[in-house]
Amino acid sequence: MTRPVVGIIGNYDLLNDSYPAYTGGRMNAEAVAEVSNCLPLLIPAHPNFVCVDELMEVCDGFLFTGGRPNVHPSEYGEEETEAHGAFDRCRDAVTLPLIRACVEKGQPFFGICRGFQEVNVAMGGTLYPEIRDLPGRMNHRMPPDGTLEEKFALRHPVRLAEGGVFHKLLGASEVMTNTLHGQGIKKPGARIVVEGYAPDGTPEAIYVKDAPGFTLAVQWHPEYRAGEDPVSRPLFEAFGSAVHSFSQTRRKKPALA
Repeated sequence: MTRPVVGIIGNYDLLNDSYPAYTGGRMNAEAVAEVSNCLPLLIPAHPNFVCVDELMEVCDGFLFTGGRPNVHPSEYGEEETEAHGAFDRCRDAVTLPLIRACVEKGQPFFGICRGFQEVNVAMGGTLYPEIRDLPGRMNHRMPPDGTLEEKFALRHPVRLAEGGVFHKLLGASEVMTNTLHGQGIKKPGARIVVEGYAPDGTPEAIYVKDAPGFTLAVQWHPEYRAGEDPVSRPLFEAFGSAVHSFSQTRRKKPALA
């Protein structure tokens, strides 16, 4: 039986500083294929190449991945500053309306890091340009040096709301996560429910209230060793289950009269 398709949002990159490409981390594809049991499909996030309706027809669910460029502040009514860093306006043009369309239709998605921030902005929320510059906040950025294991190492706990969606899914009120981000939620968007916080008060786990489908998003990177990490695996398993259910429902043939 054909697996349902998960569209993995790709990022624009310059390979060797000269060759333009759309890329996606292997660990994203591994998590989707091996833990969610879905077919990973890399999406070039450019409005000249893809449109929301086509993507929703071809894909059963979406993984909104992390990425170095940030959501442009004009998308949440603020002016661009040096602190906002690099941008990818083409990805903004694809992901933000896609998230809103998925929320309305009940098509499942899972947001990670930048994807987490995209979910908040798509629902009308705002972002801080640099978390570490705020009083009392820790540095959530990826360590500049070290091995991949050191960069993705667990670095702080996330406290989850008692009895909430994440608490029930993960079976714990506190989990340990990695942290590799510079920006973070300033104001939650309409219907955004924050269920997880870092010790310094930074939002880390959200979902869209009253959405008919799977809308979970996390600020950390659960795709790293998703098959063996006790926090990551349940997230990707639940996402996969939601994608399979959505796929089966919309592909059912109408009953004969």
